[in-house]
Amino acid sequence: MQILNTSKWYLHPVFIFACSIMALATSLVITIYWYMEITAALEIIIMKFNIDPRLIFPSKTGMLFFVLTLLIIVVLAGIFLAFIYYQRTLRLFRLQHNFINNFTHELKTPVTSLKLYLETFLRHELNNDDIRKYSRYMLDDVARLGNNINSILNLAKIESRSYGTKLANEDLAEMIQTFCGKNKTLFRDCLISLNVPEKRKFIYPVNKLLFDMLLMNIISNAVKYNESRKPEIHISFRRNKQKLMIDFRDNGIGIEKKEIKKIFRKFYQAPGSQYDSIKGSGLGLYLVFNIAAIHGWKISAQSAGKGRGSTFTIFIPEGDTNRIKGKSLWKTVKKNVFSS
Repeated sequence: MQILNTSKWYLHPVFIFACSIMALATSLVITIYWYMEITAALEIIIMKFNIDPRLIFPSKTGMLFFVLTLLIIVVLAGIFLAFIYYQRTLRLFRLQHNFINNFTHELKTPVTSLKLYLETFLRHELNNDDIRKYSRYMLDDVARLGNNINSILNLAKIESRSYGTKLANEDLAEMIQTFCGKNKTLFRDCLISLNVPEKRKFIYPVNKLLFDMLLMNIISNAVKYNESRKPEIHISFRRNKQKLMIDFRDNGIGIEKKEIKKIFRKFYQAPGSQYDSIKGSGLGLYLVFNIAAIHGWKISAQSAGKGRGSTFTIFIPEGDTNRIKGKSLWKTVKKNVFSS
């Protein structure tokens, strides 16, 4: 897709759209005005020469006028819908363009770093401490590459529906605790606390693979978008009416209110100086949103503002979990979440 050159104001799509609407609306007004003028003139002639009105005004005249008016309205609606589709396509193209630029940087940076370390190994004799230090740096770069590749693979799996689709009743609190234990090396510099009411189990139907993917993206984002000396993530369970809510509260850089509704969009990355030093793919929260929707859950974000942390909350409705156990995941989903 190629974006039109909009450097000249009269070529801007919004201006062209406005002119088209005005032209059609003017045509409709002129047609109505012309019809009323002709009708008035004919009525004078009918009264003057005592002519039967049915000879001048056929019975289908009103219907024909109504149909023409309706067709013009349909054309106006079509142009309006086409303009909305064009604007959405243009926005998606820009997001994809930004994604390609950022993701290319995300791939190129660790590759360049790995090349530098390997050249250092070849050109210089290093002691064991330096070798261990540089090896840790290389492992971090490899992990960074792996995370980027996994984001693309996970997106492909979700949108092609090519992953395990069976639900199983699991204790969500236990799953989160197990996940944090298995991945503690990835988040070794982060304090993660889990607050679960005593002697309570939260058993719900869940796809293990997708739930782990959801946790990985939420926690990784909390660590990545954090400028504190010690990143912290506090995970807590609470109930409200007929819903279970899982809160993920961090002490990161926060989210501006105007960006909260946009962060779950595909390829979206919030602009601003606090985000300039942080590169990403713009897929993490999009995956989180879709995984929650696939399970019939909802997710929202809250933040008190810049530098005041964020809270992501998963809303899980109560229900009879035994009825869903073992069924195909896609049969339990009524809404197609891949159209977003």
